[in-house]
Amino acid sequence: MNIVVDGDSCPVKQEIAQTARAFSVPVLMVASFDHLLQESEGVRVARVDRSSQSADMFIANHIASGDIVITQDYGLAALAIAKCCDVLSPRGETYDAGNIDYLLERRHVQAKARRGGRHSKGPRPFTAEDRVRFQQKLTKLLEGRQEIGCS
Repeated sequence: MNIVVDGDSCPVKQEIAQTARAFSVPVLMVASFDHLLQESEGVRVARVDRSSQSADMFIANHIASGDIVITQDYGLAALAIAKCCDVLSPRGETYDAGNIDYLLERRHVQAKARRGGRHSKGPRPFTAEDRVRFQQKLTKLLEGRQEIGCS
C-alpha cells in the first residue's frame, strides 16, 4: 500500500507525510517541475512535465489496488476508484463509487454553465478545520487498514 498524492495544488502535504510516517506507509508525491517538493523520510517525489494532465496520467498509471490517492480532481478520483483505491480530497472528503458519478455530473453542469457565461464563486477558502478533518480521515483510514491487516 502506498499513499499517492496529486501534489501540484495539495495544501496538506505535511499532514500526509506526518501521518504516513506514524503508520510506516510510503508516500509518492507527484508534481510538475514547476513545483518544488522535497523528498523526506518515507516520501518520494515524482516530477512530471507541466501539461494539464501529466500528474493525473502518471498517477493513474502507477497506482494499484489498495493504494490511497489524495486528489481534488474528480476525473483522477474516478480512475482511482476503478482501480480499487481509497480516495480522499485534501479537505477530507471521501470519493467512492457511491458519490463519484454525482460529482462528475455536477462538474459537467457547472462547466457548461460557465461556458454559457455564468460565473461561479469558486471553492471556499481552505481552513484550519479542513486541515484537521483531512488528517483525522486519513488517520482513521490507515487505522482501519491496520486492524484488518491491509497495511
